[in-house]
Amino acid sequence: MEDLQPIIFKGIDPDRPLVIAGPCSAETEEQVLSTAAELAANGIKIFRAGIWKPRTKPGGFEGVGAPGLEWLKKVKETTGMYTATEVATRQHVNDALAAGVDLLWIGARTSANPFAMQEIADTLQESGRTDVAVLVKNPVNPDLELWIGALQRIYNAGIRRLGAIHRGFSTYGKHLYRNMPQWHIPTELRLRFPSLPIIVDPSHIGGKRELIAPLSQQSLDMGFNGLIIESHCDPDKAWSDASQQVTPEILNFILNTLVVRDSRQSTENLTLLRQQIDQIDNDLLETLAKRMRVSREIGQYKKEHRMPVVQANRYNDIIRTRVTLGQEMGMDENFMRTILLAIHDESVRQQIEVLNDRAR
Repeated sequence: MEDLQPIIFKGIDPDRPLVIAGPCSAETEEQVLSTAAELAANGIKIFRAGIWKPRTKPGGFEGVGAPGLEWLKKVKETTGMYTATEVATRQHVNDALAAGVDLLWIGARTSANPFAMQEIADTLQESGRTDVAVLVKNPVNPDLELWIGALQRIYNAGIRRLGAIHRGFSTYGKHLYRNMPQWHIPTELRLRFPSLPIIVDPSHIGGKRELIAPLSQQSLDMGFNGLIIESHCDPDKAWSDASQQVTPEILNFILNTLVVRDSRQSTENLTLLRQQIDQIDNDLLETLAKRMRVSREIGQYKKEHRMPVVQANRYNDIIRTRVTLGQEMGMDENFMRTILLAIHDESVRQQIEVLNDRAR
């Protein structure tokens, strides 16, 4: 993928991060046009809306379908905005191109399926519309090679206005993020393909509207090329993913407070170092949460086998070996003892909680 072209639209400053915004789903014509008008008034140039919505289980709202494309046409007519939507099948591609959609993106479930990706690639090639811009989201699972393969299929179809969307990776259990960022994966993608634009989706990574601003800033600080953010005229009443959408007004505030770094700077500044600390702290919290889940499983085992919660020999061995390891890594003995004691106390509390739950 050596001859990629920049994803540039007339009237959009190519030296600024690309911003794509709009509701998770196109719900009604009024909702689409109202949201688009507010976003346009705040300077957004590319309007996104899901016409077809892949859902985890049947019975949920799966999008309004092709009729919603007429609403996107009206967005272009009334606001002058460019339009973008997700496609997952041959029919989706053909319908979206016929409706004049300017940018297509391919979702995480679809990018994980080589057969579906090849069908979309073949359809694009057969349509003769290789000038359309296409963004490919990372697969749901953290597989860089699968992501690259999806991108290469679209590239092989003749698409040169090609980019990637980093929307985080699914994982089991409760976490701070809806989808774990795992920033090293899109960073590796950028290292392999320096000319490939990478857009970050803080709405799907965070899953909560209060995480959109910090994730957006982190994305720009790491040098990624833009943002795709879900914005709805009345987010609390959204038919899908209400908790991760913001009003156009709030989006405007977020964008105006973001600091766009000079990409020509080669030295790492204090802000980037603090971003690394933030990420490490999040990783520590994830690791501690995993440890406590194991502690609860140990508590259940001890309950079933009538074993005491606290076992002094095991505790002393943990303290001795971990303190020594910590000192070898340059950490103070007292600091290590304080940290390990706090972790042990919380593990005991978790185990006792399991015993009490079973006793009720």
